[in-house]
Amino acid sequence: MSEIDGWLKRYRDNHQDLRLPLLFWTAVPMVIFGTVGLLWNLPVPEEFYEISPLLNWGSTFLMAAAVYYFILSLPLAIGLLPFTLGIGFLELTLQYSGYPASRVSIALLIAGIIGLWLGHGSNRRLWAMTEDLQTIMIGPAWLLSVVYRRLGIPF
Repeated sequence: MSEIDGWLKRYRDNHQDLRLPLLFWTAVPMVIFGTVGLLWNLPVPEEFYEISPLLNWGSTFLMAAAVYYFILSLPLAIGLLPFTLGIGFLELTLQYSGYPASRVSIALLIAGIIGLWLGHGSNRRLWAMTEDLQTIMIGPAWLLSVVYRRLGIPF
């Protein structure tokens, strides 16, 4: 079994009895957007600015996630590239929108965590929530793998 198969099986096993799947599917991107937003707003060393004004902890996290996706599965990585770039674009847009980016990120993170909690159904124990947060970047890969399976796309 490949590493991606192991991650997806573990994630699937913990999410077989979702009570509100649509809420769960909505909550996963909210948690990621909120988490990346908080990382995006952390202070960065001056060396980051010398490399690029777009380089920060959030963009670094997204780049690392993209690289990890490519290591795990090329088809999933290609499918997740628009999602990853979209999160980065939305974070950049939020920075220049005039809205308090940190507060928006915190609100989305909290709403996403509540959505994960409610979406779990009978499996709403604390350990399930903790594991969801630990495997935060496997969530989008798992969601995409469900779509790929339904479309018959190998990954």
